[in-house]
Amino acid sequence: MIKLNYAQIVEQIKEKAGISEEEISKRVDKKMEQLAGLISRDGAAHIVANELKINVFEAAAGGKMTIKKLLPGMRSVEVVGKVRAVYEVREFSTDRGSGKVGSFLIADEEGMCRVTCWHAQTEKMAGLKEGDVVRVKDGYVRENNGRNEIHLNDRSELEINPPGVEVNVPEGLQQARAEAVRKKIAELGENDNNVELLGTIVQAFEPRFFEICPQCGKRAKPREEQFVCPEHNIVTPDYSYVMNVVLDDGSETIRVVLFRQQLEQLIRKPREEVLQYREFKDKFDEVKIDLLGQLVKIRGRSSKNTVFDRIEFVAQEVDTNPDPKEEIKRLNKGLGNETAA
Repeated sequence: MIKLNYAQIVEQIKEKAGISEEEISKRVDKKMEQLAGLISRDGAAHIVANELKINVFEAAAGGKMTIKKLLPGMRSVEVVGKVRAVYEVREFSTDRGSGKVGSFLIADEEGMCRVTCWHAQTEKMAGLKEGDVVRVKDGYVRENNGRNEIHLNDRSELEINPPGVEVNVPEGLQQARAEAVRKKIAELGENDNNVELLGTIVQAFEPRFFEICPQCGKRAKPREEQFVCPEHNIVTPDYSYVMNVVLDDGSETIRVVLFRQQLEQLIRKPREEVLQYREFKDKFDEVKIDLLGQLVKIRGRSSKNTVFDRIEFVAQEVDTNPDPKEEIKRLNKGLGNETAA
């Protein structure tokens, strides 16, 4: 079902009826007064639009559109945008089965949004990089933490750098990325996305290495004396890795999960050096000691670990050298204090 909030309805009334926002607000207030509180402000705005013979769901059928016009619940949408950031693909397992999910940010002339790829669509992200132009077709729109996202399933299409297609992103969006929400660990919910934590590492664990298919990156499982990929059958496995640290920000502690790219960012070592710790585990002791007491800024998402019944934080980007002065300014700004130290 298509969902529009009050601001989106007002924007359509302004555009199609040529009425000022102040006038729309007056009409909405009058309608709410007439109905004696039996309707929400969103509902009253819908009635005002109907009385003006404005179809606020006119674009609901989907098709080609800009990011600004996306609405939760839309299906079969087509959007062209320029990639602003690419996040790592991860595997997951639930009671309903296992799969893969990855995401990236795109921007166009009017806005920016996340594109989430499911299962086979993640394989098309392999060579994706910042600055590429992408065209997504037959995606569907969902709302996540107040932001619209385009999701791609097996029926969707993802085309990278289509010939003759250009996207002119305004300067402000060229520099911007979807700003992460700074939270304290104690404030985290079970499914918070695009969150930023600032804290000190108080415990670090050795990385765990596991076999993956060199072609698709899926987990390769042992069968007799060979390794088998669910898509490419018998393979000579490559390796990926994951490690955990415990972060403390003064409000609480939390276990942070770092997969391949984020692990490399944290310990500031390339893949070739990380793989050496698979055979020489004792050499990682020095790395763990260096990590203890280190101040880091980590962007990512929270998730519930049902096995241990606790909230964990999955890293998407790691900054090992945050500027304390800038962080104090940001904290003071968030508190409404203009006299930052």
